[in-house]
Amino acid sequence: MKFNYKTTLQFLLLAVVLSLNTSCYKDFLDQVPDDRLTLDEIFSRRQQSEGWLANTYNFIRDEAHRTNDTPWDVLSDDNDVSQRNTPFRVNLGNWNASSNYWNFWDHYYKGIRTATTFINRIDGNVEILAEQDGQTLINRRKAEARFLRAFFYAEILKQYGPFIILGDEEIDPDLPLTDPSMQMARSSYDECVDYIVSELNQAENDLDREHYYDGDQVLENDMGRASKVLCRAIKSRVLLYAASPLVNGNTDYVNFQNKDGKALINTTYDINKWVKAAQAAKDIIDYAESSGRLGLYKKTNSDGSINGYLSYRDVFLDSWNIEWILGRNNANMHGYQRSSTPRLANGYASMGPTQQLVDAYRMANGQVPITGHNTDGSPIINTASGYTETGFSNFNAPGATRAKNTFNMYVNREPRFYATITYSGSDWINTTSSLGVREIQLYYTGESGKGGSHDYSETGYLFRKNVSPTYHPTQNNVARALVMMRYAEILLNYVEALNESEPGNPDILKYLNQIRERGGIPALASGLSQNEMRQHIRTERRVELTMEHLRYFDTRRWKIADRTDAGPFYGMNVEAGTSNTDLEFFQRTRFENRVFRRSFYFFPIPQTEIQRNPNLVQNPGW
Repeated sequence: MKFNYKTTLQFLLLAVVLSLNTSCYKDFLDQVPDDRLTLDEIFSRRQQSEGWLANTYNFIRDEAHRTNDTPWDVLSDDNDVSQRNTPFRVNLGNWNASSNYWNFWDHYYKGIRTATTFINRIDGNVEILAEQDGQTLINRRKAEARFLRAFFYAEILKQYGPFIILGDEEIDPDLPLTDPSMQMARSSYDECVDYIVSELNQAENDLDREHYYDGDQVLENDMGRASKVLCRAIKSRVLLYAASPLVNGNTDYVNFQNKDGKALINTTYDINKWVKAAQAAKDIIDYAESSGRLGLYKKTNSDGSINGYLSYRDVFLDSWNIEWILGRNNANMHGYQRSSTPRLANGYASMGPTQQLVDAYRMANGQVPITGHNTDGSPIINTASGYTETGFSNFNAPGATRAKNTFNMYVNREPRFYATITYSGSDWINTTSSLGVREIQLYYTGESGKGGSHDYSETGYLFRKNVSPTYHPTQNNVARALVMMRYAEILLNYVEALNESEPGNPDILKYLNQIRERGGIPALASGLSQNEMRQHIRTERRVELTMEHLRYFDTRRWKIADRTDAGPFYGMNVEAGTSNTDLEFFQRTRFENRVFRRSFYFFPIPQTEIQRNPNLVQNPGW
């Protein structure tokens, strides 16, 4: 059914998508419309149609800041925020389907409706058709909208599970709730995956831009736009999730059905899903290796060796480098960076890595320092790794400007640790202000400690990943781009899927070692079992992709969140300490007991949606 507005639409686009280069729309947005335009009028003109598509891109959420706006990192076992806000309540299990927390169901369906309107109406744009190659432009723009619609569905799928497929039907939002179009049931998870993949394949076929990065040149007008590579990348993620234990043979969902008895999760394991996921990732790798337009971003030392610290730090700071697949130009990086900045630099000092994440980082020699934990939270130490939690050493960390007395827990860790974690006694990364080099103090009486303000880290750590060394909260709040998907994820998707479908395939070691070597640690040797390799892959995903909104979904799709996200969480002892050599502070201390119920594997569909649609069943346990 087509849209049938009884009144005309007022043509007022709130904002052009921040993930695009928007200069070409500036004049359009600066003007104030003096009339009202019907949909037919909008889609007969090029400028207005381009503006509609730009607004559709704007439904790609700005996920830079991580508290009440975007929950995935602060609800994962990697992170904690000190404020007693919504993430705090959710981590303690205090929420239900009526809480309406992070209602992205409604947000993405609005984006889907907007994209569908564009797809259905752009073909008749007389102004574009009158131009040379006008039909080619229409085909490209239509494919972009089709990609966006598939992307929005994929975002719903990973948060809520099976969704309602609307297809190409434009449903009038003014229809009464009793209309059959407003009472559709959910499709099965496999049907949802097939639909998304089909849409991405069609969009890819109709797009003429392979990727935004052409040799050494960035195609500025295409930054953030849909491309063939981006279609393949989203397909890779969707198929990987679909192959994972949560939805591939999970008998816990045997009774998860629509009201007519239709099963929504296939409880029979299918190894071919891993095969499809591996191939989807390999298609991107093949493009990268043949074109040279996509790959791991690297910085080298004077002798030509890879600088693991700078390579990892700057892949996020050097915007639109060769590793970026999806990004957003004017993201709210200020909010994120200020939450990760210590109080001595006018930050909020409130975003804290957990001890569980700190323990996951390897040593500089590539060995695992901690092989497990006792029931009291104490570590089981791999003594062969060289790791110790006793005493202090004079240590010059990667990226630091001086050697200094450092608690041995943080000595000789892998380079990515120093690009990600701020620990008490380390120096702050911005040394350009009048204060110069400044030592972080996270103990109780320290400059960023609990004793001085309600702004402090509960864990005794801060994040520094994706914080610019030139950032100052009150002096240079310049917007910068946020990478939302990068090539490293594709490599990790591939090795995981390949290890599950074809253990022992030499590509597993080949591409996993590319990630390790870029990160500055030695390659793994051959001869590992499938389970041993699985653990290495999962650790590598955690370390490489932390604070990129993926850990939350990884623990759920692996069906381990009831173990990783529940129970005691540890950090340093923020209730104690008067100096950075005070051992009373450097003690593993429980800061929180988190609650995870099996119902939490999928978000609840907002209760208001359940009440409006009698055929929309709620997720199990809610």
